[in-house]
Amino acid sequence: MKTPSAFYKPLAIGAPDPYRELPVRVERMIHFVPPHIEKMRAKIPALVNQVDVILGNLEDAIPADMKEEARRGFIKMASENDFGATGLWTRVNCLNSPWFLDDVIEIVSSVGNKLDVIMLPKVEGPWDIFYVDQLLAQLEAKHQVEKPILVHAILETAEGVANVEAICGASPRMHGISLGPADLAASRGMKTTRVGGGHPGYRVLGDAEPLESRAFYQQDLWHYTMAKMVDACKMYGLKAYYGPFGDFSDPEACEAQFRNSFLLGCMGAWSLHPTQIEIAKRVFSPEPDEVRMAMRILEAMPDGTGAVMIDGKMQDDATWKQAKVIVDLAKQVAQKDPDMGQLYGFDA
Repeated sequence: MKTPSAFYKPLAIGAPDPYRELPVRVERMIHFVPPHIEKMRAKIPALVNQVDVILGNLEDAIPADMKEEARRGFIKMASENDFGATGLWTRVNCLNSPWFLDDVIEIVSSVGNKLDVIMLPKVEGPWDIFYVDQLLAQLEAKHQVEKPILVHAILETAEGVANVEAICGASPRMHGISLGPADLAASRGMKTTRVGGGHPGYRVLGDAEPLESRAFYQQDLWHYTMAKMVDACKMYGLKAYYGPFGDFSDPEACEAQFRNSFLLGCMGAWSLHPTQIEIAKRVFSPEPDEVRMAMRILEAMPDGTGAVMIDGKMQDDATWKQAKVIVDLAKQVAQKDPDMGQLYGFDA
């Protein structure tokens, strides 16, 4: 681990200085695009105004014989489009694959100044981040990339979950972490083939009598992991994300899973299908009523100390901090979506 005095120094001569704080951006949904498909690339100009992040996917769901075509397609779509305030990410292939090195070298050399984040699959420990950190610094220096390219790790192995805090603290290049439930389920030996969401067999039996009326409550398979991931991210000032929800035919379950992760502290989720864009936008934007209540708390306690009564409920230092989280997020959302700002009352 680098010493504190060296932590924020560039790892290559001529590389940009690392960020000391992450850029402020609303990233409610990370929308996945298969860049090897031309008709999907043609939709990018329209998507730019609909989503917060566009991600060119090079890893899972891309056939082995199309990996290089996907890489070329991503470079093409990055070169040909103006993304404005919308983030441009790519998910490269995993470190032990035959495609990873070429993914990073070719993308950074071609479109490094347009790329915001590299999503790194199957991160197992800080050593994975150290390697990518050094490689990116060398490529940034060589190709005169003007701002540091951030790294977003996917938590999808048991070893990665065990090392999540060390992963978060490995580099100032870290952007955040996403939960990867499908690969994590396989790594743990979990007995499910679902991509995210709950499972009807994972339940708790209630104690009500008589026996015939006992309730059987479905539980969340991912609660422990998401809470641990959120804690690790928040400890280091990073962003936590729920990953994929694979059942496109069940938007209600998708929304429930997204909302659970939002309430736990996640900032967004992946959208794998166009229908999930609006779900993520709705869930990861604070409710207008909550924002207005939070603003009342901040106004009643300008310096964040003491205690006041609002609508018969006590508000104190702790609730002031909760209110500030909601209002700060709402202000970021309003900058991206002015219509939401009007609902929040920021235009008054």
